[in-house]
Amino acid sequence: MIILDELPFRIVEGHGFRKFVLVCCPRFKIPSRWTISRDIFKIFSDERVNLKKFFRTSSQRVSITTDTWTSVQRINYMCITAHFIDSEWKLQKKIISFVPIYSHKGESIAKALESCLLDWGLKSVFSVTVDNASSNDTALGFLKKKLVSWDCTAVRCKYLHMRCIAHILNLVVQDGLKECDSSVKKVRDAVRYVRSSPARLQKFKSLADLIGVEAKNSLCLDVPTRWNSTYMMLNTALLFQKVFEAYDDHDSSFKSDLGGSVPDFLDWESIQSLVMILKSFYEMTVRISGSLYVTSNTSFSKISDLSCLLKNMKEATEDSVKLMGKNMRAKFDKYWGEPEKMNFLIFYANILDPRDKIEYMPIQFNQLYGEDKGKTMFDKVIVGLKELFEDYVACFPVQSVEQSDKSSPSITISDYVSVGRPQSLLKSQIKKQKLQSERFPVLSKMGRDILVVPISTVASESAFSISGRVLDAFRSFLTPRIVEALVCAQDWLRLTQPISIEENIDDVERIEKELCSTSSTGVGSSVPTILNDAAACLPAWRLENDADC
Repeated sequence: MIILDELPFRIVEGHGFRKFVLVCCPRFKIPSRWTISRDIFKIFSDERVNLKKFFRTSSQRVSITTDTWTSVQRINYMCITAHFIDSEWKLQKKIISFVPIYSHKGESIAKALESCLLDWGLKSVFSVTVDNASSNDTALGFLKKKLVSWDCTAVRCKYLHMRCIAHILNLVVQDGLKECDSSVKKVRDAVRYVRSSPARLQKFKSLADLIGVEAKNSLCLDVPTRWNSTYMMLNTALLFQKVFEAYDDHDSSFKSDLGGSVPDFLDWESIQSLVMILKSFYEMTVRISGSLYVTSNTSFSKISDLSCLLKNMKEATEDSVKLMGKNMRAKFDKYWGEPEKMNFLIFYANILDPRDKIEYMPIQFNQLYGEDKGKTMFDKVIVGLKELFEDYVACFPVQSVEQSDKSSPSITISDYVSVGRPQSLLKSQIKKQKLQSERFPVLSKMGRDILVVPISTVASESAFSISGRVLDAFRSFLTPRIVEALVCAQDWLRLTQPISIEENIDDVERIEKELCSTSSTGVGSSVPTILNDAAACLPAWRLENDADC
């Protein structure tokens, strides 16, 4: 209860809790908080031993995400999360380390990673996903040398460094927002003014009721360094545009306190255009930031979609949108303009998606980089994929499967290659892929390693939300040893809610038909498009999905 519900140890000494236990079970002897602390650490130790046994007996490689966080104790913590797909093709995510780190330099990060991997016996690391801090480049350069010394092949070591796509997307949007600073600042100041006192907020709500503005969302203030909060603030403020325009007549100090920088009609027009643009980026960020479902198979498609979006912005008629698109494109080209600098795993994962396969990739390369460069890049991807497969064959030699598969039905090239395979055929495609994992064990291992690669550090960042509740104002004296026990034990004991795509595919098809019939009547026309986009991101194997999705 204390681990999962993040309760303080002192709860067992509370009068109300003791009275509750006395009523429920009078003969139960309530332990002290010191006993609770020892028991929790024992649970953590036991679960840790079990997880270590699993890693030792499993030949599956793991991918890692890591990030750092500063607690209320002013202690820097580093979280390391291991990701892997088990033999049942279920996605697994385990926090394996949550320890203090006393420097953000690359050497310190590398040593913390090395110490963690040695402690867990994880020498088969496929990739490490980090943000774009320069210290991470140094750390992964050091770690790559260590992996080579641990007999990890040079072929797999070159795919070690995976940059967080969500972080790059954040940098792209931040550069675009610089061109709308004046209008955004006016709206931010207006929201801050209204929220600064209960009287002003009540007057604003009364005016909204008088005008007839019906909105369930309330005004929220953003964090300027986080563009997604800026999007939510602007999106909510647009709902109350008429209220803001009328509020000036009901509050004489509104304009004077803001120094005359009250949002006018042109500002609201600019904000409306900005919100429409940010909505696409926001939905893209949510899609790629999952931690309980596969994201690598859609990463290249998202980069391609982003490129098309920025191209349309640069060709827009509005000067402000065109300038935003120009700035965003410059940041986009810095990270994704040269495909040779990108981690090829995102291309391999796209090929392994049974709904895209290999035929669709040349089209995407041509759209992104032109025909000449696109063809050259596609040839490099094919050569690299074959090289990686040969490396797996050398590491996992298997006997010929010709004799054992004589009775198996023949599979033609059409079973493997498809472009945008219809949703109605996805169910049979899933069963084929699971069946083929027994026929092609080497390809199956390689596929699991590639598909599990996380393209964002959200898994490690979400652990900081847990640790922020663990180390709140009431538990700020917990030692780092107990903090790690609480965070890791909660992650290992808390059950996820798996969704079997095979079992739910019929329901998806039925809902899609109902939505399509609804759209023909003119209601909810955008819903089928959203459903199709969501279906395109479903992995073709039975993996666990995020509860939010």
